[in-house]
Amino acid sequence: MNEAVEVKSESVLTVLVAALMNFAIAAAKLVAGVVSGSAAMVSEAAHSAADTVTELMLYVALRNSAKPADEAHPFGYGNTAYLWAALAAAFTFVAGGLFSITHGVHSMNSGGEADFLVSYIVLAISFVLEGVSFGRTIVQLRDESRHWEVRPTLFLRHTPDTTLKAVFLEDLAALIGLLLAALGLMFTEITGDPVYDGTASVLIGVLLLVVAVLLGHANVSLLVGRSLPPRFRREVRAELETAEDIASVQELLTLQLGPTSVLVAARVDFRDSATGEAIERTCRDAEARLRERYPMIQYVFLSPWGAAATPPDLTPR
Repeated sequence: MNEAVEVKSESVLTVLVAALMNFAIAAAKLVAGVVSGSAAMVSEAAHSAADTVTELMLYVALRNSAKPADEAHPFGYGNTAYLWAALAAAFTFVAGGLFSITHGVHSMNSGGEADFLVSYIVLAISFVLEGVSFGRTIVQLRDESRHWEVRPTLFLRHTPDTTLKAVFLEDLAALIGLLLAALGLMFTEITGDPVYDGTASVLIGVLLLVVAVLLGHANVSLLVGRSLPPRFRREVRAELETAEDIASVQELLTLQLGPTSVLVAARVDFRDSATGEAIERTCRDAEARLRERYPMIQYVFLSPWGAAATPPDLTPR
């Protein structure tokens, strides 16, 4: 379990770094947006404010999901992480995406930019700060993907740590949004037409909607109940079948209970020569090996496989 706790700590640090960066950036963008009158800057302020609230919700998710199991919740509270992450995605959709789009459309008919220099300075500083947060996320992503010996892109797609996925996508969207805002300001400055600034705001909103939909889909899938990726299911099956008294694994079920908690259940065909004592020893050893190799596996249930007895025919004759 130490390894799982370490990953959890890395995720907490990643979320807190992103939240602090976004809070400072949101304040700077809001000041620049009010001073300059730029719709794209105001949308970027809403973007960063939404990211800040989202990351605070992800922090709450991490803390709640780490609560130990109790009688009412025997498998722990891991799924609360996905609930909070889904709520965070919904908040990004409404507060960030829809606001940016409506504000951008409304501002297309307003006056032009009053002070471009302030906005450019804030965008440049914001890009550096977002880059620091994004760099921290990349470091964690590479470390974890290296541990599991998979490509970072594949790990990001399948990881149950939705906080890491959320921060990665939000930081990436923030960097793209800053570039869009800068382009909108530049074309508005050159042409004097506020439609470019408003269009940049709309595009930022669309970008946020895409991120919110991706995160919402990932979290709903985990809330419903998702198994381990195919590669890990194959490895778990192979690990079980290496046991001396296990002839084969007839059925294997895995369930992601939380970011660092997995349940494994299998119907096992034991060798006919295995005694009751041997079967008990085999089950204990198999569970110990699985937990040692995959620390996130917390629950292992092995059921003997055999032909079910045919129930008596009670049909009246």
